[in-house]
Amino acid sequence: MARNYSIYDVFTERKLAGNPLAVIFDGEGLTSEAMQAIAAEINLSETVFVQGASNPAHSARIRIFTPARELPFAGHPTVGTAVALAERTYGTESGGLDLVSVLEENVGPVRCAVRLRDGEAGFAEFDLPKKSVRYDYALDRQGIADALSLKVTDIGFENHVPSVWGAGVPFLIVPLHNLNAVESIDFDPQLWERTAPLCEGSLTSAYVYCRGGVHHSAKFHARMFSPDMGITEDPATGSAVAALSGAVHHFDGLPDGHHPMMVEQGVEMGRPSYIHLHVDAKDGEISRARIGGQAVRVASGILDL
Repeated sequence: MARNYSIYDVFTERKLAGNPLAVIFDGEGLTSEAMQAIAAEINLSETVFVQGASNPAHSARIRIFTPARELPFAGHPTVGTAVALAERTYGTESGGLDLVSVLEENVGPVRCAVRLRDGEAGFAEFDLPKKSVRYDYALDRQGIADALSLKVTDIGFENHVPSVWGAGVPFLIVPLHNLNAVESIDFDPQLWERTAPLCEGSLTSAYVYCRGGVHHSAKFHARMFSPDMGITEDPATGSAVAALSGAVHHFDGLPDGHHPMMVEQGVEMGRPSYIHLHVDAKDGEISRARIGGQAVRVASGILDL
């Protein structure tokens, strides 16, 4: 069977930057095993399979696979798929269009706002389907430092300490002292597997961050490594930024109000990505959080499967 697909670069307005995503538009009739095999064959950090929605008011059901396993939720597949489906339905030269779509993911329905403008990369923003929560683990700072090939004194800044957070997918979030420490990481997956905790049945991925960044607008600079997902390093990780929202609110003690932040990632890989995080705080809690970014199509084709 011929199945149409496109590849989008996500969290960027520039082709061959950001995080590439494969969107298989004709995902019906494929078994989970077949989807996993296709994702491994394509070998991008995530591949999305689009299926019919169970609720007719929703745009689609999507299943998200890394080269190694299925995810209940992920940020760059949500942004990229929302833009891809809008462009497939309305075209890239629509004269300007704003719309709302709902994608059914394993984590639950995810509401997306999509903006299309002639001559610009599409933009999508989604509400986090779950608030970021902290998992209680005793963590070995020296083991974490060894896995990152850093000194233990490089770990932590201000109130920020290593901790496990998740908003659908858990991450071991590691604050580092400065940009130089983040750039100096030499990640050792074997040492990480000895150090990182298992959470919800899977090895937690490493999400490392510091304040500031290369881009003048960046509030945080980040890198992500995930042996369990089959990802050596990820250029952009929306689900990790979703997890980070809880850590930033907790450690920075965000006051009530609206807090926009831009997180840059993928710089060390030559694929700079810009993830927009918005956190609304009220009565000492996160009342709402959303993540957005641009996506641009770089390829289309047919799978003969």
